Amino acid sequence: MTDLPEQTDRAATGPDGNPSGPVPSGAATPGPPPDSAREVFGAEQLRLAVRYAGLLASEGLLRGLIGPREVPRLWERHLLNCAVVGELVPDGATVLDVGSGAGLPGLVLAVARPDLTVILVEPLARRTAFLAEAVSLLGLTDRVEVLRGRAEELRRDFPDGAAPVVTARAVAPLDRLAGWCLPLVEPGGRLLAMKGDSAGAEITEHRAAVIRSGGGDPVLRRCGERWLDPPTTVVEIERTGPVPGAGGRRRSERVDRGRPRSTRRTRG
Repeated sequence: MTDLPEQTDRAATGPDGNPSGPVPSGAATPGPPPDSAREVFGAEQLRLAVRYAGLLASEGLLRGLIGPREVPRLWERHLLNCAVVGELVPDGATVLDVGSGAGLPGLVLAVARPDLTVILVEPLARRTAFLAEAVSLLGLTDRVEVLRGRAEELRRDFPDGAAPVVTARAVAPLDRLAGWCLPLVEPGGRLLAMKGDSAGAEITEHRAAVIRSGGGDPVLRRCGERWLDPPTTVVEIERTGPVPGAGGRRRSERVDRGRPRSTRRTRG
């Protein structure tokens, strides 16, 4: 798998600096889901996945959360690529997704796996606004929460770890990612870092830093081999020890979705 695309914040803006204006008339559409999508998502959840793909191709593109070149390959490169990470997530788990951006992979996992509780963590207001709207439109408010904040800031909210599973996609090199995310993993839980072709080299280069951050030996996993060529590459890191002292500058902010909910630790 090639390196994952970076999120973008480029968008048409109006006089007030906020995203505005129509999506270009020649913009591509995500197209119908491939046959493999029905197997990965299941018939019931596929309907939600199609709606989410439409949101990404319209509002996501308009707000600069994905680039125009990503729209024609939303299914293979993004939705299916993220959904198959569910192979590594236990039944009924709580998943905390760091740097959710447009919802990849956290919102995709919530769509594909109705048994999961998902917390989407994103520092940028433009992205959290989109995520909150998407969660509401998809009818997922009962089990998906959006938090505005950075991973390092969440440590004060969750001093003993936030969830048994923490995910991240194209966020940072493995050493920094482990330092930010492992404190949010409950002891014995796992960080699932989606990576590209450089995953093996990153493991070699940053193994010592990962262990210093409280992780075990990183393991390279391949997900979705039955449906994707190449499959999704994930670096799995178990939290096996204590993490360095708590840090962070401020507490995270829960995004108002019209139904306030207290921030709390939930277990899978």
